[in-house]
Amino acid sequence: MPGRHHGACLGLSLVCLWSGAAAGAEATLDLALVLAVDVSSSMTSAEQELQRSGFIEAFRSPAVHKAIVKGSLGRVAVVYVEWSGADEQVVLVPWTVVDGPEAARSFADTLGRKPLRPAGMTSISGVIDFGMRLFTDLKDEPARRVIDISGDGPNNDGRKVRYARDRAVAEGITINGLPIQIEGTVRGWDVADLDRYYADCVIGGPGSFMIPLRHADQFPSAIKAKILREIAGSGGSSLFLPTGAQADCLSGEKRRTEEEAWEGEGNP
Repeated sequence: MPGRHHGACLGLSLVCLWSGAAAGAEATLDLALVLAVDVSSSMTSAEQELQRSGFIEAFRSPAVHKAIVKGSLGRVAVVYVEWSGADEQVVLVPWTVVDGPEAARSFADTLGRKPLRPAGMTSISGVIDFGMRLFTDLKDEPARRVIDISGDGPNNDGRKVRYARDRAVAEGITINGLPIQIEGTVRGWDVADLDRYYADCVIGGPGSFMIPLRHADQFPSAIKAKILREIAGSGGSSLFLPTGAQADCLSGEKRRTEEEAWEGEGNP
């Protein structure tokens, strides 16, 4: 996947500099994980409910509890963010240190009490930048920093997604993805090959991977599998993509321009 490797390698010297600086400070967390969850207008209420319940179930799972305590430090920090447009990011559950089953279940319970909310555009770049700022608020020192992005469409608001991705990777942050492409729900500014788009334009960094979700009943298993891999630090792509034409990382912006031009001509 050339695009992903490009993102993973860009700014390698800066990654090494960050790693050297991090080595000077003793890590107190195995992982700092930003769960960045799409609530843009293209997400149906049913998809939002399935997505939310998938994360709740994951943090109630004994397998996830076991993975956390098996880490070298046995502690991770997690923050849950819902995102849509360039300036639309909301922290539903703030940074929470999870060091065992009780803390994990408490995180899940807090998330379960939050109402679902619809939002607007789709700015993957916006939530990457927001996630990077969240790491600066973290008092503990993580051995690894990961932004976990789930979404059902390409970037169509804010700055170019590759710029945000490459900046994060250059600072030693890994970006993983859960592209949601359920059959029969591709609409408007969505793209049919969202997995290709995420591979080339969104994910990147050491051990980055993605798990495409193509059926509604996959939400629980896909989310749990992704979180387990992130806690364990085991990357490597879960999807083989053939060589050939890469995704257009501006496809979302182009579709938005075309749609706005169509509506500007008086079309419904």
